[in-house]
Amino acid sequence: MEHDQRFGTQRSVTLPGPLALDGGQILTPVTIGYETYGTLNGDASNAILICHALTGDQHVASLHPVTGKPGWWTRMVGEGKPIDPARHFIVCANVLGSCMGSSGPATAAADGQPYAMRFPVITIRDMVRAQAMLLDHLGVRVLTTVGGSMGGMQVLEWAATYPERVRSAVIVASAARHSAQNIAFHEVGRQAIMADPKWRGGDYYASNDPPADGLAVARMAAHITYLSEDGLTEKFGRKLQARESKGFGFDADFQVESYLRHQGLSFVDRFDANSYLYITRAMDYFDLAEEHGGLLANAFRGTKTRFCLVSFDTDWLYPTRESRSIVQALNAAGAAASFVELSSPFGHDAFLLDVPELFRVVDGFLKAGGL
Repeated sequence: MEHDQRFGTQRSVTLPGPLALDGGQILTPVTIGYETYGTLNGDASNAILICHALTGDQHVASLHPVTGKPGWWTRMVGEGKPIDPARHFIVCANVLGSCMGSSGPATAAADGQPYAMRFPVITIRDMVRAQAMLLDHLGVRVLTTVGGSMGGMQVLEWAATYPERVRSAVIVASAARHSAQNIAFHEVGRQAIMADPKWRGGDYYASNDPPADGLAVARMAAHITYLSEDGLTEKFGRKLQARESKGFGFDADFQVESYLRHQGLSFVDRFDANSYLYITRAMDYFDLAEEHGGLLANAFRGTKTRFCLVSFDTDWLYPTRESRSIVQALNAAGAAASFVELSSPFGHDAFLLDVPELFRVVDGFLKAGGL
């Protein structure tokens, strides 16, 4: 599959594997949906891998084929922007376990039927290993990695697992492991999906009748964590919907209710419920320190990678203290690291929204490294 979308090219490749997973299983073959922008230069030194967040995909800067909306990071990626196809060869791959072209619960197993819940349990490191296979296929050996939220987790994993391949790493609004609160919010979402009668233990593909209600509630609960209290108050406060009747009911009486319901309903058109279960679990399992003897600094010993970390002062999902702990580990490991906390009213979602200072930080960091 290949077709142009503005300045990006959407592709899918099936690689023979095998891909050895952290859970002990082997996945073969492995299909990866991805997009590329720009051209790889002569010495293959201008490659940038963008790692997407939980509900993101490879359509980072081109029109989404399902929603028709612009890519999720067009503020960062594009002509004249910090990540620029005129200078960089940009790759964004749909993560393993997702539902936009990469191997996941909805793809066919060896018997021709969707894996559903037979798909093997995956980790963030498994996602990174699959990306490494793709980059090998593309002829990219050394690269810069950039990502926010779960994308930042992948960037950290890249730097720890393939230190010789990562020249620079940009981690935005992320963490080296999930807190109990993070896990708790994810579990609420998973239970909402599994409590939907249409989930059917994950076997809903043949009926083409997915657990949309459960997935919508999961998205609503998660979306609250992406915002800030001040942002919600400023945008909605306690404003009521315009209604002819003021009688009590279970319709959306408050504007914030209507907003969340819209977020949930629009999400189910582009995402798979089983993928949501698998990817949130992968995020919850992620603990980079545990992977390296319980000490985060061990993940970066001897690294030559340059690091840039950015947090936001209103992000309570991945608060600034999470970034500071990563910076402290990098300092202890003797790694080159810069860090800045930016002010924004947007909460965790700030990395996706209009925060000009973020773009200046990333642009300066990349150019300082020769990109």
